[in-house]
Amino acid sequence: MFSRIIKRFFLKKIIKKRLSKYNLDVTNDKIKTIGVIVDTTYFFDKEKLISEIKSHSNHFEDIRMIAYRDKIKNKSENESLFFSMKDITITGGIGAKHIQDFVDYPFDLLINYFDEEKLPLLLIAKKSKAKFKMGFSTVDKRIHHFMLALEMKNYKEFVSELFKYLKILNKI
Repeated sequence: MFSRIIKRFFLKKIIKKRLSKYNLDVTNDKIKTIGVIVDTTYFFDKEKLISEIKSHSNHFEDIRMIAYRDKIKNKSENESLFFSMKDITITGGIGAKHIQDFVDYPFDLLINYFDEEKLPLLLIAKKSKAKFKMGFSTVDKRIHHFMLALEMKNYKEFVSELFKYLKILNKI
């Protein structure tokens, strides 16, 4: 209990410091690879979200997803799809290889599908090497290039609005 409080305190301090120095780079490249970070605490239809993204365009080379859970109950679940606070070190490092691989992959688009500021989600989104990041407007604005003011449960509307604006921005 006490160690979790200390860990959250230091992570909050680290993220705040890194975001104060963080500048988003802008690129005009077309989107071929997509990464999705999902908070499965409140949103359970991650497969439907991915299929909705695929239904809007089929020219994407690669779509990868990683999901956050407050607590992972079964270790038998596919561990390469999930992460939790236990996978983040007290210094803001990433303790699991599958998360580090996701962060290091240079996605053309990173969709941050979470509307609450949870420290592990903010850290992974910030550390990602993605060229264009987008998410919900309720999350820290310094993380995203583009934000949508929608509810998280309306994933179909979210994806249709996303692709509408990506066409306007000439990203697809």
